[in-house]
Amino acid sequence: MYPNPLKQKIKSGQLVLGTALPVFDPSITTLSCQTGIDFLWIETEHAPHGTESLGAVPVLARNQGVAPLIRVAWNDPHLIKKAVDVGAVAIMVPQVNSAEEAARAVQYTYYPPLGQRGISPYWPIIAGEDWLNVIRTANEEIVLVVQIESVQAYEQLDAIAAIPGIDVLLVGPMDLSASLGKITDVQSREVQEIMEEIPRRLAGSGIAVGTTLADLSELEEKYRWGYRFLNVGNPIRYGVNALKQHIHSLRTNPAGKG
Repeated sequence: MYPNPLKQKIKSGQLVLGTALPVFDPSITTLSCQTGIDFLWIETEHAPHGTESLGAVPVLARNQGVAPLIRVAWNDPHLIKKAVDVGAVAIMVPQVNSAEEAARAVQYTYYPPLGQRGISPYWPIIAGEDWLNVIRTANEEIVLVVQIESVQAYEQLDAIAAIPGIDVLLVGPMDLSASLGKITDVQSREVQEIMEEIPRRLAGSGIAVGTTLADLSELEEKYRWGYRFLNVGNPIRYGVNALKQHIHSLRTNPAGKG
C-alpha cells in the first residue's frame, strides 16, 4: 500500500490512466479501483465539498493499489496540506499561470527541504502505516500535477516546467477554450493546436503531459500526440450513458432481434 508506485510510473514514461470519482462513496470507490486504473481523481474544486467529506475514501483507494489524486479548489497551502494529510498520493492544482505560482504549489505540497508543508499526516493512523516512515519518505511518493488552463499558462509553459518538483502538467481543455475566446468549443482549431504543441515542447523534460477526456477516440489521439497521463471520464457518466442506451433499445424494440 505504501508507497504507491504512481511517481515511478510517471518518471519511467509509462501510460498512466485514471478515472474521476463523482461522489465520495465507498462502494463506488471500490468498484472504480477494480477497473485497472492507476489513479482515482477525487474532485474538490468544482464539487460542493472539501476534504472533510472524504472520510476513508483515499485510504480505500490506497488499499487497492490505486493512487488517490485530489484536485484542490485553489493553489492554497491550507487546502493542499489537508488533501495530502487525508491520504492523497497526488495533488492537482488548478489554474497555474506562471512560474511563481508553480513554485508556490511545490512549496505547499512538499516537506522540507523541497517545500514547506507542515508535518502531521492523518491518513497513516487510519491505514495502520508507520507514521514516522511516511513522514520521512513522503517527498519520494507525492506527485504534483499542475494544470495548464489558459493562454497565459501556455505562454509561460517553459518557465513553469523548469520549476523542480512538478511531475505532470495537465491541460484543461474547457478552461483553455474560455481563455481563447472559444468557451466550450474544445474542438476548436485554437484549442487543439495548443494541446498538440504542449507535448512537443515538453519532450525530454521528464514531465508527463496529461488531460481529461471521455471519448475513447480522443484519448487515443492524445496518446499519439504524447499524452501519457490520461483521465478517462467517470464511471457514473459512462454507466448512465450505457443505461440510457439500453432503455432506449427496450422502448423501441423490446423483443430485440429474436
